[in-house]
Amino acid sequence: MASNLIRNIVITALVAVLIGGFVIAARFYTGTVVPPVDAYLDGERILFIHTEASDPGVAALLTKMKGSPVVVVPSLAKAPREMLTPVYVFKNGVAGEGPFKFQPDVFDGAPGAKGYSPLRELNLVIWKDERKARELKHADEVRKAAESGEITIDKPGVVINMPLLTWPGGRR
Repeated sequence: MASNLIRNIVITALVAVLIGGFVIAARFYTGTVVPPVDAYLDGERILFIHTEASDPGVAALLTKMKGSPVVVVPSLAKAPREMLTPVYVFKNGVAGEGPFKFQPDVFDGAPGAKGYSPLRELNLVIWKDERKARELKHADEVRKAAESGEITIDKPGVVINMPLLTWPGGRR
């Protein structure tokens, strides 16, 4: 009787491992897993994905960054302004894992917040004096740095679909 119990446990464990392996392999080979990206929102680390971009160059950069295709959708650039929320992407400053190899992106607005949208208006942040650069973790910090003249923000008119996976107090 004890040997039957042990045999059943071993068989159950093997079946679970096989099913798990098939699920992982199916996702890997079908390309359905989009790798998450680290960023900041309200001073906390979050995860998001980028799935589409209105600009081919931006799509290529993001595809190279994570090895997962970012689809070019030019019509995203025609989205009404009230459907967009900013994402701040750093072109210089503190080294990190952002698309230009500087600090992670900074988001403004999470799901459930007034005006939230996964459609993000690209805001390129450039430190005027890189020696004074510091990691910014909140959209208000970015705006204050712009107001004080420490950074410039370039808005090239690119829209990126960047749904959040995790955020302060929530997750999908």
